[in-house]
Amino acid sequence: MSVRHALLALLAEGPKYGLQLREEFVERTGEVWPLNVGQVYTTLQRLERDGLVESDDAADPGPQKGFRITEGGEQELTGWLRTPPDLAAPPRDELVIKILVAARMPGVDVHDVIQVHRRYLVELMQRWTRLKEDEDGTDLSFALVVDAELFRLDSVIRWLDSADGRLRRASVEPAPARATNTGPLPKMRRRVGGRR
Repeated sequence: MSVRHALLALLAEGPKYGLQLREEFVERTGEVWPLNVGQVYTTLQRLERDGLVESDDAADPGPQKGFRITEGGEQELTGWLRTPPDLAAPPRDELVIKILVAARMPGVDVHDVIQVHRRYLVELMQRWTRLKEDEDGTDLSFALVVDAELFRLDSVIRWLDSADGRLRRASVEPAPARATNTGPLPKMRRRVGGRR
């Protein structure tokens, strides 16, 4: 998540001070992502250094020092909002790495590893669903965050199910013969999208 751009968006509404930005960030994100006030001030210092925000020079550093967005900050924010995130390469996902490692480890039942994680994710989905049902519907930010999390968890569970099936099918097929090490292997990297 880009705290930098979230703070610019809040400042686009008008001047604010650091504690106010922290409170509004937490409120606008459905109170799901806590934000340390130190991170707010560190980010504001960087934004000011980069010419994207200005502060009240007369004010002492501290909780009442006001900040406002600059024209450069508005351009940065607009560019960020209109630029899709780079999803061409898969992220380094801990769960995917666990499954890849477990699939090759002797003495580890990868299917058991998958089921442990699947059960945990289903429990998380149930918790988020209960939160959604308990919500009265007035907090749009929270509702959007819950929806996003439910869709994300559902997709991870579907991937686990697919991985489990693929691994089961692969285990009944004969294993490929291991190549003899005849020298250094060429460096190859699969690329998804983009240029080669």
